[in-house]
This record gives sequence, structure tokens and C-alpha cells, in this order.
Amino acid sequence: MPQSRAGDPAITPELVAEHKLSPEEYELILGILEREPTYTELGVFSAMWSEHCGYKNSRPLLKKLPTEAPWVLQGPGENAGVIDVGGGLAVAFKIESHNHPSAVEPYQGAATGVGGILRDVFTMGARPIAMLNSLRFGELDGAGGDRVKYLVAGVVKGIGDYGNCVGIPTVAGEVYFDGAYEGNPLVNAMCVGLMKTDELIRGVAEGVGNPIMAVGARTGRDGIHGATFASAELSEEAEAKRPMVQVGDPFTEKLLLEASLELIRSGHIVGIQDMGAAGLVSSSTEMAARGGTGVEIEITRVPVREPGMTPYEILLSETQERMLVVAREGREEEVRGILGRWGLDAETIGHVTGTGRYVVLENGEVVVDLPGEPLVNACPTYTRQGVESPAVVELRRWTIGALEPRPEEADPTWTLMRILDSPTVASKRWVYEQYDSTVRTNTVVGPGSDAAVLRLRGTDRAIAATVDCNSRYVYLNPYRGGQIAVAEAARNLVCSGALPRAVTDNLNFGNPLKPEVYFQLAESLRGIGEACTVLETPITGGNVSLYNENPLGAIYPTPTIGMVGLVEDLAHITTVAFKAEGDVIGLLGTNREELGGSEYLKVVHGRMAGDAPALDLQAEAALQRALLAAIRAGLVRSAHDTAEGGLAVALAECAFPAAHGVEVELADGIHPAALLFGESQSRVVVSCRPDDWERLAELVGGHGVPVTRIGAVGARGGRFRVATPAATIDAPIAELARVYESAIPRRMDGSVADVGTSLRSEVQNGQE
Repeated sequence: MPQSRAGDPAITPELVAEHKLSPEEYELILGILEREPTYTELGVFSAMWSEHCGYKNSRPLLKKLPTEAPWVLQGPGENAGVIDVGGGLAVAFKIESHNHPSAVEPYQGAATGVGGILRDVFTMGARPIAMLNSLRFGELDGAGGDRVKYLVAGVVKGIGDYGNCVGIPTVAGEVYFDGAYEGNPLVNAMCVGLMKTDELIRGVAEGVGNPIMAVGARTGRDGIHGATFASAELSEEAEAKRPMVQVGDPFTEKLLLEASLELIRSGHIVGIQDMGAAGLVSSSTEMAARGGTGVEIEITRVPVREPGMTPYEILLSETQERMLVVAREGREEEVRGILGRWGLDAETIGHVTGTGRYVVLENGEVVVDLPGEPLVNACPTYTRQGVESPAVVELRRWTIGALEPRPEEADPTWTLMRILDSPTVASKRWVYEQYDSTVRTNTVVGPGSDAAVLRLRGTDRAIAATVDCNSRYVYLNPYRGGQIAVAEAARNLVCSGALPRAVTDNLNFGNPLKPEVYFQLAESLRGIGEACTVLETPITGGNVSLYNENPLGAIYPTPTIGMVGLVEDLAHITTVAFKAEGDVIGLLGTNREELGGSEYLKVVHGRMAGDAPALDLQAEAALQRALLAAIRAGLVRSAHDTAEGGLAVALAECAFPAAHGVEVELADGIHPAALLFGESQSRVVVSCRPDDWERLAELVGGHGVPVTRIGAVGARGGRFRVATPAATIDAPIAELARVYESAIPRRMDGSVADVGTSLRSEVQNGQE
């Protein structure tokens, strides 16, 4: 039986509460052990039964999601999901959050988030080829703007520096700005990796007697209790949590990446896992649980960089750039040799046992002796009673009939410029130009389009990836908002010429103990599950980040959808940019009279109200099939999803890359604001050669999808003109582009991008 160490605190109700365990959960622990845990054992249970590791409030809901398909090689439960993309190749991908650390220390919080998700992918045997991110911040304008700018600058630099140093391109993402995130930014990082199907490896500890080795950086005190920190609301004392934020070293990460891939291919190991949240505890217990085995660790053999570290600290540290490896018995020297070539150390710290127990020794004395299964698989889970917030119900009652237009809206050009100047809609060039998006030269389509596209070397195919979620929709209508997040991500891939294949999700929500938050979580997952089923995009894994609250309140519910798809032929790759003067502009889908949750309503009228846009999943699936068929038939020169800002913004975004003018006439007899700026779903702006219009319309119409010819592409440097029955938007395209490009740099640092130079550069780089 393990004994308490000298100097360990006594186990009291206060200490249990400090470890984020409820009295009932502590009673369960007493029942499992039939004794009182030691201080170190309490720390182990605290980490493994945290929301971050144990999914106690989300696991029952996650079990209802679709996770299987013939092309899914690895679903939830591993470091990353893996899908077969044909030709003996597979793609591993995962998204995870680093929200709380980034709120406290934005640079290191974001940087280590990138490092962690890279490790999740290369421990599957895949070489990372792309990074994406989904970021949420407060408003850049207003009283809290200085703090928000500090967070934005730190997060963007952290992402860029880490990814650039490791040499992985950051190719796509999204950035939203809303007061709901002012005290609690969201930093979700996604990684995509490529591998051969026969190189897939899992994080498993099997083979009794096989040695367990700690690989990479030495363990320090940084990040201790990071998992429990991520499973609690941020308080006004958040700055005091700064020591919990890990510190990243991208140069060590690069060496670890190469060494791990060589190890996997060497045949000398049976399993490998990142020491991520909860550090050595989570990696060792999870690997044993997958193998149905036990582990025994001598804690004094773990390489440390600080003197006097206790078993509690070593087990729970979240020092970055560390891996846990289970080697084949007798192959330890070969493992050390491979790591040594990359300048890394590997130390044998224990071995696999057949006992099913998690045992930790300190100089031969037992300090932890726990049954392994309950640590990983018996975390108590809760199915709670969700209740929709009456305030949200009241907001949803708002209809377009209550809209009182501002006098300035008599000229819709004024309205469009206001929306283009919104940081959520505006160009994110200021952000993504701090990332290297082309390193490794696989990037065919980078930031600024609906999805990133990366070639599969040695083939004529490519993969596409995107991240998406409109959290206002989810707040107003969690069920439909969850559906829309999936539908829009899939639509982005199809607009790029890809068939959507699978999803990784990052579920960012507030405190699930609050009935209105649990309602948001349960209903959005119901919507996500239904959309994934209809669109045939199973969920292969992801991350749950709850307790995203602070004294200012909870964030908007933000179930971020990361999605990958397959482009069957490089000739099918499609971008948002209009290509040539005289091309026909068409609209696939239907304009509806709805403005609920729109950017227009927020920016022009300063309110967030109404219902989320309507969505018919079967109609959405038909639209995507029709568009992909038209792209594969060579009939589509550009395609762009209509999203935030509506049809007028989508048309402008198609025109900006090559500074094309636009001549469009909209005849729909609906409210003019809804026609121009409404965010109705299942709509895509396309362009084609004039001679191809009839064939395109016939093909799309054959799928039962409405298709309308609405105008033509104008000359470069021309005017952007969109006429409606009520009024006309009419402005030089360069003037609109200047507003769009300068919105974020003007707020961040007072600089204004040379829009003309940027546009000319894109044209010269083949955007014509």
C-alpha cells in the first residue's frame, strides 16, 4: 500500500475541492480504493477525472455522434483521427483548444497549442503538412480594445512563430470578433498530416515486460494542473495562473517530429503518445488502458530540469515537447540511437505489466498504486437537464418586420462599407501574412479562399481543409447552429472542388453545470450529428473545452468544425476569385427574407437577435452534389459560399482578388436588407464562361437546385454595381477593397495596407 510522503498535505474536504473533485466523486474514489488516497494519488485522479481528460459532462452526448465510414481508419479515442484517401495514402487530422492558457499568456498559450496538436498528428505516424486555426476575440473597438489587441497580437505571433520554426505551413483559418469573447478568447488549432496506410501506429502499451521510455525535453514545473486549469472558469485571479502556462520550444519540436517518425518506421516500438494534458499521468494510463495492461514507473528515472521535484509534480507536469514510448523488449539501445542522431535523450522509466494497475515508485517505494481502468474509463459522467435561456427565447422572437432602417441605409453602398469594415468580415491578411503558408511547397490554395488545398505529391489529387462555426447562430438556435457549422464547412470544401470526407470538432462552451449551457451543448451536438449523417462526414475525434467563462459571463457556444475533403483531380481545384471580364455570375440556391444573427444586424443596428437562418439538410446535400458535379465537368471558374455579410459581401470577396468590377441585378422581391446582407444558407456564387452557362444551369437544375443568372464580371479596376428593386450599390472596386483590407491593420497598429500592391501581387501570382 502506498504511503504518504513526508511533507504531503493531509487530505481534507478543502484539498479535494481545490482539486476540482466533488464530494460525491471523492466518495467514488474511496469506494474504488477502499482506503484514503495519498496526496499524489489525489492529483492523479484530479487530472484524469477532470473535464479536459474525462469528458464527464460531454461523453454521454458524444457517444451519439456518427463516427464510422468505410474510409475511416481511426475514429475517436486516439491521438488523432485517420481517413483513407486512396492510393495507399491516409490523412491524420485533429483540432484542439488552448483557450485558458492563451487568455493568461497569449504568446505561449497559442504557441504550445500548436505544438501539442502537431504531436497528436505525428504520433499517429503521419507527417504534418498543414496547420489551421479558429480564433475568437473581443471587440477591437471600445473600452476593452487595448486588452483585446494585446491578446490578438500575442496569439497570432505565437501561432506564427511556432509553426514557422517547425516548418509547417499555416494554410487556413477563421477569426471572429465579438464582445462575448472579451474575457475569454478561443484559440483552436488544427493539424493535418499525411501518411501511408501501413504506417499507422496507435498510442498503446502492450507486451508485458516492454520498456516504457520518456523521450524529448526534460520535465519541469510548467503546466502543472493544466488539465484542471482548463476545466474551470477563468477568474479575476487568472494572472496568478501564469505559471500553469507551458513554454514551447519549436526547435526541439522539429527534432522530436523527425525522430518520432523515424522511430515509428523502424519497427523498434509498439506505441507512442504525446505527454499532453495531464502529462505523464494521462499518456501512461491511456496507453495502458488501450492495451488492457498495467504500467510500473520509477519516477526518479524521469529526466527533470529542476531539482527537488516531487512525484506529484513530475506526474502532472505539462512540459512541452515530450513523448512516451513503449519500445520492444531488447530494443532500447536502438531507440536511443535513433533519438541520439536527432540530439534527443530517451530514458527508460518503467515497463508494461500484466496487472492492470498503475504503479509509481520513488526509489523503489510505492507512492501510487491504483487500478488503471477506473482512471481512464470510469470517470463519472453526467447527463444533465438542459433548459433554454428565457432571454434567448425572447431574442429569437425578433423578426425582420421589427427592423427600423437607419437613414444612411437609403444608400446601400454605405451599408456595405460598414460591413466590409467589420473585423469579422474584413480581410484577415494582417493575421495570415504573419504565417508561412507555403513552406514545403504543397500549398495550392492558401489563406483567403473558402478552404485550403494541398497537393498529394506523386499523384494528381489533393486534399482540402477548412474550419468553420458561426457562434451567433448557435447561441440563438443551438440545434440549427450546429447543423449550419457542419453544412458551411462542407460547402467551403465543395466550393474548392473537394468531396467532404470527415470532421474533427472542438466544442467550446461555458459551464455545463448551468442548465442553459448544457442545453446549448446537447442541442448543438444533436444538430452536428444530424448534419454529419446527412452529409456523410463522420466525426473522427476532437476536443471538448468547457468552462469558458469569466466574471463577464460565458462565451457564445462555439462548436468549431474542422473538416477535410478529397480533390480527385488537380484540375478541379476552384477558388473564390472571378477570373475574366465577361464571365457570367450565377447564384445557386435561394435568397430568403431573414436577418437573424447576421453581421448586418450587429454592425449596422448594434444588436444580436432573431432566429438562425433556416437550413434544409437534404437541400444542402443536393446543392453540394450539384456544385461538385459542375466543377468536375469543367463548367465552374469560381465558387464562393455566401456567409457572414450575405450576398453583397460574397460578390465583393469574389471581385477583390483581381480587382474585377461587377455588374449584378437582383430581382427578388424580398426586404432589401435581407436580399443584400441576409445570411440565408445553401447559397453559392459561381462564375463561368458565357458559353458554359446553359450547360451549368441544366446540370445544377437537374439536381433540383435553384440556379439564377444574376450578372457578369466587369473590367479590372471597374465599378462594383449591384442593383435591387429598391436601391443600388455602386462604388469603385478599389474603394471597397481599401476598406476591406485596412479594417484590421488600422485598428491593430494604425497601418493601412497598400491594397493596390496586394491586389497586383495576387494577379501576378496566377489569380487571373
